[in-house]
Parts: sequence; structure tokens; C-alpha cells
Amino acid sequence: MRQSNSAKLFGVMTNSEILISTDKSLLDVEKIHLEIKSSYWGGYRSKALTQKTIDNSICYGVYQANEQIGFARVLTDEVVYAHIMDVIIFGNHKGRGIGKKLMDHIMADPKFQNVLTIGLKTKDAHSFYERYGFTAIGDSVLWMTIDNAKLD
Repeated sequence: MRQSNSAKLFGVMTNSEILISTDKSLLDVEKIHLEIKSSYWGGYRSKALTQKTIDNSICYGVYQANEQIGFARVLTDEVVYAHIMDVIIFGNHKGRGIGKKLMDHIMADPKFQNVLTIGLKTKDAHSFYERYGFTAIGDSVLWMTIDNAKLD
């Protein structure tokens, strides 16, 4: 993992030797690409598409012992809508609570505290996201949201 002089205060958290950072210069794009490419949702992505998603998102890298072990990204206008995507913990790091630490960190980010609606899609992690207040949208088996928008 490269060291960066531009770490953002909220973008860095240490907990049990886990570092979560929004500093894109620390991201291992090749590793992120391979992990997402092997997921059920990202098989179609080329490395160029993976790079473009990183370039156009707020990204969260998860690191331990100078190795990237997880990733997530968010698209948002910071007012009306935020969309959480590509939440993934790599390989044998799964099942150790790291995904929960990552989501805790994202949900506590000041950028999202006043966003009216936060959405995501999942095929298999509904109970995981429900603990953060996400609920299914209608009869959808994929879409979940936290919706605080008040409609007239």
C-alpha cells in the first residue's frame, strides 16, 4: 500500500488494525477489478469500466497489514440521493466483521447524514443491510432503500 500525504480526516479510521480510507491513491485497482469481476454482479466489467467507476465515485478502501482487503463506493449528490455499490470484502477476509466495519464507516460519513434517500441493490445480503435501516422497495428482490424523502 502506498503512503499518501492527502489522507482525508473522515476518510481514515483505524480499528483492530483495520484502515478505511477514501484516498483513491491507495486503491489496488487490479485487485478491486478481479474481485468485482468474479462477483455475481460484476462479471461484465472490463478493467477500464472498473477504473471509470472508481474515478466517478466516492471510494472506500479497506486495508490490513499494508494489503487492501475490501472496497465499496458511493455515488451521490449529497442532498437527495446516494447509491452504495460494490461492497466487497476480499477472499479469506470474509466472515470476520470487516464488511460491518466498512458499512458502519460509510453510514457515519458526514456526506450522507442529510441525504434523503440512500439506495442499493443486493441479491443475497438483505439481512445484513436491514440492520442499517434498509428495507426492500416494493416487491423487488434486489432493490433496498432508506427513504426519508417527504413528498407533498
